[in-house]
Formats: sequence, structure tokens, C-alpha cells
Amino acid sequence: MKILFLVYHGFSDYSGISKKIHYQVKGLRENGYEVHLCYYGFDSRGHRCRYVDDEVIKDYGKDRWAGLRQRTDYGCVYDYCKLNGIQFVYARCFQNANPWLIRFFRDLNKIGVCSVTEIPTYPYDEEFASFPFSVRMELKVDQLFRRRLGREMVAFVTFSDAEKIFGQRTIRISNGVDFDNIPIHQFQSQDDAVHLIGVAEVHLWHGYDRLIKGIGEYYKNTDAPRNVYFHIVGGVAPDDRYKDNEYHQGFQNIIDHYGIQDRIIFHGTLFGEELDKVFNQCQFAIGSLARHRSGITVIKTLKNREYATRGLPFIYSEQDSDFDHQPYVLKAPADETPINVQQILDFIDSHQFEPQEIRKTVEHLTWKIQMKRVVDEATAMNS
Repeated sequence: MKILFLVYHGFSDYSGISKKIHYQVKGLRENGYEVHLCYYGFDSRGHRCRYVDDEVIKDYGKDRWAGLRQRTDYGCVYDYCKLNGIQFVYARCFQNANPWLIRFFRDLNKIGVCSVTEIPTYPYDEEFASFPFSVRMELKVDQLFRRRLGREMVAFVTFSDAEKIFGQRTIRISNGVDFDNIPIHQFQSQDDAVHLIGVAEVHLWHGYDRLIKGIGEYYKNTDAPRNVYFHIVGGVAPDDRYKDNEYHQGFQNIIDHYGIQDRIIFHGTLFGEELDKVFNQCQFAIGSLARHRSGITVIKTLKNREYATRGLPFIYSEQDSDFDHQPYVLKAPADETPINVQQILDFIDSHQFEPQEIRKTVEHLTWKIQMKRVVDEATAMNS
């Protein structure tokens, strides 16, 4: 089977989303499918271009209208599918439903191409509440057309438990893992301190402010506290780091209020050996602590699976059926209370988990298995 994996943006070496997409493509290929990756980016001259497998299939130029053309012109992708015998299109939602995208998928249907769209988080509307006005307006366009776009799909792919999204049936899978690219955790203790790690492009729904407040409260109310450090790896938006928002007064203000400047370490974006080095310094990982802020109760996040693949115990607050009952998981309440740091310390002290044993529990969550489920279910629905 010939598959086109369609992405409406480009890639970054530092982006977890970029890595996930490449892992998904790899998973499809491991099942014997011929897979081509279509994406959008800029060439060396600054021209906006559509690519397939690093070859330009459309140069939109660099004038003031180039951005508009790339949002409305999918004829080059249709032509590629038709000329190259593409049988299946796996698209990744970019909250970009519009009449031109609907027409593109309608035309694919007419030539017998089976199409699905992955919705990475659902529901996603509340995630846009703190975004700039222009981005919120783009969401309004998506809201107008996403149900019509759904009618052109065989199904939506979701990591939630939703049986229907925007009126269309779903294929429910888990976020996957790639064992070849995620090394096993090798804890390297230098002292008796406890090191916690959270890896994310930080947004409100990660709830890291809850843990920072929890660390502050721990030092405020404990007579003989242990040394506890929280390592934040990834980009942190200014609204979270420095400014007031509707949920907290900014990480830095919380840190300054409690006087814990030496306990919260901002590493910025890391990958490869630099990332592994920080992981190996830490005993416990931090998942999302505030998905409720974006209206999400059930989700199968990529980060939980990556922590488990490394072999680290971790905490999160949403519902995730793959991990809710695992002994190496600590569940936080889905509310705005500070995280109970003493509970984390007690959990670490009372359990001894072997990284390899944790890793074994997610062997069934490889991208090879998850992506095969999508293709099998979608082709069965389309037959």
C-alpha cells in the first residue's frame, strides 16, 4: 500500500511533535507500507514550499500572498497522489479546516483514496483561550468547517475515548513509542537529593505552576526538608514564566515568593545526549498536571509513554487507561491545589522500580502496532 503522511507545517530537531511524526512514519514503514512524507516549509531563499520526501512539489514564492497560497492550494498534493498511485492519506490536524481543504479531500475520495485525520488532542478549543487574537480567529474558521471536513474522512484518529468527533466516527489508539530512539534510564546519583524532571513545550495545561507551588509549600512547612529540585526541559512561554494569567502569577513570581530560586532549574530545549544526561540525574518525572484547564479529562499523552519507555516512575492528573493502574504511577488530583511534594518523596522512598520492568509494560504501545491498527480499521471501514 502507498501512503501519504500529510503534515501542514515543518519540522524542528527540538520538537517532540516533529519526533513523533517521524516515529509514526517509521512505524508505518515497519509494517511494509510505502510511505511518503508531505510537509510545508521554507527553502534556502526563504520561499514557502510544499515538499514530499524533501523534494519541492510546489514553490509558493516569498511575496505577501505566498502564505495565503499555501493555505488554499492543495492541487499539488492532489496531483502527487494521483500521479504516484497513493491509496491512503494520513493527515495530522492543524486546526485548519477550510473550504479548500474540504475540496482537496473530496477530490481524493473521487479517485478512491482512503483518508483519515489525526486529532492530537480532543477537545482542543479551550487550548486556544490564551493564544493571540489572530490565532483564535483561525480557530473560528476551523469551527465553521471542521464537521464538513469530517464528512470527507473515513474516520478521525484520536487518543481520547471519544467514539465520534465532529459527527464522524473515530479510530481510537494510544500515542506510541519508539524503542530505538528512547534510551533506558540510568540513574546516576551524586547525593541524597531528589531530582524531578518535566519535559514539554510548556503550556498552561502542563500545570508546572502546581508543582512549583508544591515545592514552595514543602520548604515553607517542613522543619527538616530534603533537597528537592525540579528540572524543566523545553520552551517556556513568557506568559507562564513571567506574567500573570488566569491560573497563576507566573513561574518566576511563584519562585521569588517562596525563595526557591535554586530549586527550579530551567534548562531550555535539549535533545540527544544533553537531554539524556538530565534524565539520568532524576529519579521521578512530571506529566501534565492541569489538562482540566483545557477541558480535557481523558487523554493518552505522548509524554507519559516516553517516561515509561525510559523506565521512570511519574505523576499526572488526567485519565489515561494505559497507566492509571500501573504501580509506578502517582495520580495527582485534577484541580488547582499545589502538588503534595511529601507524597512524591514518600512514593519514591517506598518503591524501588527497575527501569527495564517499567519499559516492558509499554511494549504493546510501539508505533508499529498503533499505526497498523489505524490502517487496518480505516480500510475495513472504507471497504
